[in-house]
Amino acid sequence: MLNGIISIYKKKGFTSHDVVAKARGILRERKIGHTGTLDPDAEGVLPICIGAATKAVNYLADADKCYEAEVILGATTTTEDATGEILEEKEVNVTKEQIEAVVASFVGNYVQTPPMYSAIKVNGVRLYELARQGIVIERPSREVIIYSCNIIEWIDEKRFRIRVKCSKGTYIRTLCTDIGKALGCGAHMGYLLRTQVGAFTLNQSITLDELEIHKAEINSYLHSLEVLFAHYKKAQIKESGQKYLANGNPLLPNHLKEKIDYSDGAFIRIYNQDEKFVALYKWNEKRQLLEVEKMFSL
Repeated sequence: MLNGIISIYKKKGFTSHDVVAKARGILRERKIGHTGTLDPDAEGVLPICIGAATKAVNYLADADKCYEAEVILGATTTTEDATGEILEEKEVNVTKEQIEAVVASFVGNYVQTPPMYSAIKVNGVRLYELARQGIVIERPSREVIIYSCNIIEWIDEKRFRIRVKCSKGTYIRTLCTDIGKALGCGAHMGYLLRTQVGAFTLNQSITLDELEIHKAEINSYLHSLEVLFAHYKKAQIKESGQKYLANGNPLLPNHLKEKIDYSDGAFIRIYNQDEKFVALYKWNEKRQLLEVEKMFSL
């Protein structure tokens, strides 16, 4: 059985579920999960977790992400992107300087209202299912973080490309729409390319076609779970702590070979005596011990 993560370059036209289904067929592996949806019309990085690595799906879904997107000024649409029907058109009378200032203003904490055409569930029903029936409901707004947002190309007087680094749960379609709203002329998203999910980038990603061609040497493309948690401190268990680790019990600092400066809530990568990554632990300042966050035992 395979265990690890493969970064897939999802092509336009595929859903995230399509990618998982095709990967299962190619690799003959049943236990595969994706790490957060990417719209069918979007392209780019979609890491998939295989085998025991599926335990880490939520950690990748929570990772920061980077995108490149086209903003089209002058029109709003039902889907907030180019696939939807036009709701309203307006004249575009803004300068590049005004556009740059508005784009930059979204950096920081930013409150979004998710689009109706999204996979978010409200009362057990996905919003896009309601939207397809022509039903529009109130959606709770939520705060996301835009770490950076820059214009990387001017296409014409109504279209430009932006590069965005953001927190989980950010809808780039909605960001494009809100940029248009702030400019007073409306906008929607033309295309979307996801360039990074956590530690995984475009140059690490392979297409499904390439996965089929290179499946015999799949280990060359398989990333270990350590890649996800490389930014956390690591420690190896002593023999005295091995039985506690094996049972997922709390660990004391003297169970570890390394001396670590802890802070409350800090995650620590724990390795067994064979120097194999087996668990993620979290420091509890009040109890002065490490509590298991997730056991992997790959």
